[in-house]
Amino acid sequence: MPRDQPNVLCIIADDLGWRDIGSYGSSFYETPNIDAFSRDGIQFTDAYASAPVCSPTRASVMSGKYPACVSITNWIAGEERGKLLPPEYHHRLPDEETTLAEAFADAGYGTVHVGKWHLGGEERNSNPEDHGFDVNVGGCGWGSPSNGYFGPWGIPTLDEGPEDEGRYLPDRLGEEAAGIVEDRADSEEPFFLQYNPYLVHTPLQAPEETVENYERKRQRLGLDKVQEVEVDGRFPAEHKKDGRIKRRLVQSHPTYAAMVEALDRNVGRVLAALERSGQAENTVVVFTSDNGGLATAEGSPTTNRPLREGKGWMLEGGNRVPFVVRWPGVTDQPGAPDLCETPVTTPDIYPTLLGAAGVDSPGDQTLDGVDLRPLFDGKTLDREAIFWHYPHYGNQGGTPASAVRAGDWKLVEFFEDDHVELYHLGEDVREQRNLADHRSEKVDELRRRLREWRDDVDASLPTENPEYETWTDRAGFD
Repeated sequence: MPRDQPNVLCIIADDLGWRDIGSYGSSFYETPNIDAFSRDGIQFTDAYASAPVCSPTRASVMSGKYPACVSITNWIAGEERGKLLPPEYHHRLPDEETTLAEAFADAGYGTVHVGKWHLGGEERNSNPEDHGFDVNVGGCGWGSPSNGYFGPWGIPTLDEGPEDEGRYLPDRLGEEAAGIVEDRADSEEPFFLQYNPYLVHTPLQAPEETVENYERKRQRLGLDKVQEVEVDGRFPAEHKKDGRIKRRLVQSHPTYAAMVEALDRNVGRVLAALERSGQAENTVVVFTSDNGGLATAEGSPTTNRPLREGKGWMLEGGNRVPFVVRWPGVTDQPGAPDLCETPVTTPDIYPTLLGAAGVDSPGDQTLDGVDLRPLFDGKTLDREAIFWHYPHYGNQGGTPASAVRAGDWKLVEFFEDDHVELYHLGEDVREQRNLADHRSEKVDELRRRLREWRDDVDASLPTENPEYETWTDRAGFD
């Protein structure tokens, strides 16, 4: 393959919310490297993860399909129960899927994975190297650093030495990814590097000095004197029935801010390696997140406002994420937009990156994503709607639901009681005005379209829980 074909770098942050970086509106978190990268590329305002939790979205990146089409609809191995019982789903990426890595490998690319995987693991014969990656650094069945962010980490696919004692995992993985980029500078073989920082997933841990910097910033801005968190109703999932939803109202969590800064530092480290090695001009870079920010549970470290809720919810805060594409000579050409408001979704990454590299999509692969390259020229996409299907309870307070967005209209169908909510996002991005009772014809149209799509993809649905007993008004609940 000629070396003039571009390298491809795909960066997927973990739990990073739509407003968690400066270029998307955060004034508390500091992300100068990602902000500069966003200015150099096309920043998508209406980009969506294909699910409000991690594993389904990551399966979409690898397959180019909606999570329901690969039967990975929940984080592996979540089994939350409530009024409804969850459907069965795959706990590994199916072997029959031709992954993005396999497609690149077949086209002569060197393929490397660094960081989070969470699509099976060694015990299920489903590590990155089982799905097309030549090299795997740190990818396994874990959804987060089980032993914490400071070494020793105990990650089965990451070699450790004495120098890693007490070391911050994101810095180690960032250096690994940057080193791989530099080592391939003189190679005749283009590379596909998937760099998946575990950040900013819990546990909430960061270097103490950086945390203290943000605590001082929090006080300087007077954020310690405002209401930062509100307490709401009970969790609908049985395993958390004794807890209350705690919703963050402002971005002010010092440790989380330090984690965002670490993410930015290490993304900058990898991008700087591209520059130093002379490969930046010939590398397509995508940056996004696997779901919305964690806003209502597990420390509630961020808020996605003005979007509603966050990770684990079938609302804008759960699915809308940052998404930036930088392709020198293309995304910076005359006519290319700086901002793109066209709705896009995770499965689009697969055909877009293959198309950018001049690689044909596998003939036996049916893709749900579409090639986004027309948007780089200021054109439109031939797509009427995008879909979500999350038939599970989130750990964060969300309930099983499906959703569809067509133009500015979004409909959410909730499975517990079959009620729907309808929003016009162009006028109400906060999802405050449910128009379902006022636009019955639009409800009928979108609900029909959503149900036809579920039938087409044979989406699994939750079932009634015969052992369910409501705990809403339980005596002693506080």
